Amino acid sequence: MEESGSVARRWEDLDTDVLVKIFQSFDIFQLTSGVASVCSSWHMACCDPMLWNTLDLSVMRSNFIKIPLEPYVYVDARSDKTLTRILKISLSLSQGNIMTLIFHFNLYVSDDQLTYTAERCPRLRRLVMPAWNRIKKTGICKAIRIWRDLKSLTMPSIANPPYLMEEIANNCKNFSELKVMGPFDNFFATTIITCLPKIKVLSLRCSMLLKDALISILDNLQNLEVLNISHCLLIEIPPLPNPRRIMEELDQSILEKASQLRQFITCMKD
Repeated sequence: MEESGSVARRWEDLDTDVLVKIFQSFDIFQLTSGVASVCSSWHMACCDPMLWNTLDLSVMRSNFIKIPLEPYVYVDARSDKTLTRILKISLSLSQGNIMTLIFHFNLYVSDDQLTYTAERCPRLRRLVMPAWNRIKKTGICKAIRIWRDLKSLTMPSIANPPYLMEEIANNCKNFSELKVMGPFDNFFATTIITCLPKIKVLSLRCSMLLKDALISILDNLQNLEVLNISHCLLIEIPPLPNPRRIMEELDQSILEKASQLRQFITCMKD
């Protein structure tokens, strides 16, 4: 009696949905390491939109040193080259399907890299910004004009926020969520109130927040639904000559103003 032999299937003959399921477990380094070059079926699977709804670069950090002159950091050329390579491969495979783009705070993206990225993911809806040092006003404004569907932005605190908030107001009609990392003063609060009066979600978590800025936000953002000030350093500046002080608990007037919100997230401990 002749033994029946099993027929081995080749990797390239796997169903596309199976390949996509496997590739979903890969991180960005694995996915851009040449997998798409194995064969045409693997390349097709690597271009599946399910893999590219989010481009998460939060695992990448630049190799840099701080310097005394602008942009105040020097990024190692090899680090820059690695980022450029991963961006080019990712943005080619994604075919414009990226909706969420996440950078690590210590990933020092250049103007050219940001513009290149914006042009190849025009449908972006959520952006977590990298460090701001190497990005110029013209670069971020050009990107915002491309990202007309942008709804959510996480950004470092900047000294001159009006130009960015105005660009968002003029181009991103569905924008509704902002998270600011860093000091938040009256100037920043006034800018948001003026430029983004319909914003629904504002997070200032782990920021240094002036009491007057908080009150201004609560008084003037009529469409605000969620405000997150958890782990903030809340500063009160009384009339001179009294020194500024750290508020250890929220006073009743702030709590009453915040009662209009659907969610007020706060933690005055730690």
